[in-house]
Amino acid sequence: MRLVQVTIPAGKREAILDTLDDEGIDYVLTDETSGREFTGVVSFPLPTNAVEHVLGRLREVGVEEKAYTVVIDAETVISRRFEALKAKYDESEAGNERIAREELVATAADLAPSMTIYVTMTVVSAVIATAGLLLDSPAVVVGSMVIAPLIGPAMASSVGTVVDDSNLFLRGVKLQFIGFAFAISSAALFAFLIKTIHLIPPGIDPTAIGQVKERLAPDFLSLAVALGAGVAGAFSLSSGVSASLVGVMIAVALIPPAATVGIGIAWGLPMVVLGSGILALVNALSINLAAIAALWYTGYRPDRWFKFDAARTTTLKRVGVLLGAILILSVFLGGVTYASFTSATAEEDIQNQIEQTLSAPGYQQVTLLNVQVEFTDNIITQRPSNVIVSVGVPPDTDKPPLATELNTAIAETLGYDVTVQVRFVELQAA
Repeated sequence: MRLVQVTIPAGKREAILDTLDDEGIDYVLTDETSGREFTGVVSFPLPTNAVEHVLGRLREVGVEEKAYTVVIDAETVISRRFEALKAKYDESEAGNERIAREELVATAADLAPSMTIYVTMTVVSAVIATAGLLLDSPAVVVGSMVIAPLIGPAMASSVGTVVDDSNLFLRGVKLQFIGFAFAISSAALFAFLIKTIHLIPPGIDPTAIGQVKERLAPDFLSLAVALGAGVAGAFSLSSGVSASLVGVMIAVALIPPAATVGIGIAWGLPMVVLGSGILALVNALSINLAAIAALWYTGYRPDRWFKFDAARTTTLKRVGVLLGAILILSVFLGGVTYASFTSATAEEDIQNQIEQTLSAPGYQQVTLLNVQVEFTDNIITQRPSNVIVSVGVPPDTDKPPLATELNTAIAETLGYDVTVQVRFVELQAA
C-alpha cells in the first residue's frame, strides 16, 4: 500500500478531484496558503498496483512534472472502502504486484549510491574477497558479497533502458565500469602486497586453492547464476521488496571472479586472468540482459506514449548488443564445458582401464589404492598428461612391471601417450 500526496496546480483542482472521485478514491484535501502556484495538497491511500494508473490519469488532467508528487510506503490502511478499492484493482489489468514506474525509477536511483561510498565499499569488498580466496575460506568470500554495492548500478542501467531515461542508464553503466576497475585493481594490489611481504607461505600456487580453482574454468552453468540473479533483481525491485539478499546473489556472480582476476595479475598468471575475467564479464552482461528483459516483460514503459517506439528500439538494440557479446564469450564457455566433459570422460576411462588391468590373474596381490590424473594447463584443450597410480602390495613381494603395461593400455584407450607413474606401498595386515 502507498500513501500519495499531490500538490494541486492553480486551476486544476476540480479536474483532479473529479478524477479521484471517478476512480472511487477517498482523499483528504488541504488548502495550500503559501501563495505559490499551488492551491492545495490532496492525500489518498492506494493499493501498490494502482499507483501508476492513478498517477497517469492525474498527469492527463494537469498534474505536471513541476508539481510535487510524494509516494510513501503505508504500513496499514483500515477502511472498508479501501478494501473495495483494492479488490477493484486486483481484478483489473493492473492487478499484478508491481510498483509504479515513478517509484521504480526512484528506487533504482537510490540503489546506485554516491561515487565515494560506491568505490569505498567495492574496494573493501574486493579486498575481503581476495583474502577469502587465498585463505580458501567460503565464509570470508560470502562476507565480502554482503557488503558489495553492485545491485544498484545493474538495476539503474536496466531501468534506464526500459523507461528511456538516458541519465539513469549512463549512470548505471558508468558505475559498473568503475566498480570493475576498482575491484580488480584493488584485488591485484592487495594480492601483490601480501605476496611480497610473505603473509602467505612462499611458493604457494593460487590455482591449487579450491576457492580460486572454482573461478578458473567457467562453463554454461555459470550463465544460470548470472541470469537468475538479474531476473531476481528486477522482480525484487519491481515488487518493492528488499533487494538486499538479491544484491548478495548479484555479488556472487561478480566479486569473486573480479578478485580472482586480481590474484592472477599479482601472480602473473595469464590463464587465471583470462578464465576469471571472462566469467566476470559474462556474468555482468547476463545480469543486465536478464534485468532488462524482466522489467520489459513486467510492463514498464516510458511515461509518454510518444516515447514508446524510441524506448522499444533502444531496448532491442541494447538487448542485441548484450546478447551478441554473451554469445561471443559463450564460445569460451562452450569450450570449457566441452573440455570438462572430455576430461571427466578420459579420467573415467583411465580408472576403468587400470581396474581392468589389475583384475588380471597376475595381479591378485596388488591392491589399487588411488589414481591421480594430471591435465595440461590449457583450459580449452586440456587433456590427461600424467597418471599417478598408487597400489598396495604385501611386504617382500617382487614388484611387477606395472607401469609399462598400464602405459600401453591407457594409450590404447585414449589414443595418445601419457606418462604413467606407479607407486608401490607395502601393506601389512594383522
